[in-house]
Amino acid sequence: MKRVVIDHFGGPEVVSVVEDDDPRPGPGQLRVRVLASGVSLSDAQMRAGTYLGGPKPPFTPGYELVGIVDELGPGCSRLREGDRVGALTQWGANAERVCVPEKYAVKVPEDLDPAEVLSLVFIYMTAYQMLHRAAKAESGETVLVHGAAGRVGNAVLELAPLAGLRVYGTASARDRATVERLGGVAIDYRTEDFLARVHELTSDGVDIALDPFGGAVSLRSFRALRPGGRLVIYGRQNTITHGRKNWPAVFEWYTGTAIVGLWGLLSPRRRVLAYRVQKLRIHHQDWFREDFGALLELLRADKVHPVVAERLPLSDARHAHELLESTAAAGKLVLVP
Repeated sequence: MKRVVIDHFGGPEVVSVVEDDDPRPGPGQLRVRVLASGVSLSDAQMRAGTYLGGPKPPFTPGYELVGIVDELGPGCSRLREGDRVGALTQWGANAERVCVPEKYAVKVPEDLDPAEVLSLVFIYMTAYQMLHRAAKAESGETVLVHGAAGRVGNAVLELAPLAGLRVYGTASARDRATVERLGGVAIDYRTEDFLARVHELTSDGVDIALDPFGGAVSLRSFRALRPGGRLVIYGRQNTITHGRKNWPAVFEWYTGTAIVGLWGLLSPRRRVLAYRVQKLRIHHQDWFREDFGALLELLRADKVHPVVAERLPLSDARHAHELLESTAAAGKLVLVP
């Protein structure tokens, strides 16, 4: 079989595709013949060595997959050969065959596009769980989301109105129309002070702030909260620049995020929460299956609209990484057999 390999940290040039033996599932594992796997900013961060808790080279990237079970390991009983499943792997998905723990696999209807379902496994799951599991959003509340024109930002913009939430989204001027088309109030982070603009629009701040940047942005996002507000930090996007590790930004992330975390502990009326989709999947498998089912229903009802930017063959994995900075905001990059 073919699989993608990153043999040392760096830019897209370190991505290669190799031939390898088919893996065999161990106890409690399924082997999945992959129909679609993703390439995302998280993969780029792992490739550059900035991903918190990421693997050391050599490793196979790929945060999520959709495929067909073609072999069961000892002890598997919930799923069968021939079942179509989705799985959040964190890394390892960019291959023709992948072994995953049965307990982490979720069933996928066969009549849905695997590439669209792929976005539910990671992107929409992240947005949905930040709103409903981490922040515990209630109808009528207000949300500030940074990077509103990105994939998770778009998912928040689609999901929030379904829960009765009002969204303010930071984005560049060129993406204002996208944010507004999805019902959000756009704030141009390049020409406007988002903190001042939030207080101007809301008078006392927002109930929830969703921050994929951390560092200095989180400190200002915390100040954008009204009493009772919750800041959810879920990424470190600024730690990678032009595909490579940005050391000053890494230092800023650790410093600023630590300060805002302490600030949250000392504040009697505002909270700081950390969200990582893979952690919630491990500790709350029932939530992951339940939330995935809810997202499938929304997809079937045409209430969410995952966008696939490009479908590329597995052999073009390096090119997919090259496209991340220019194309990722336009939709999901998907590798197919």
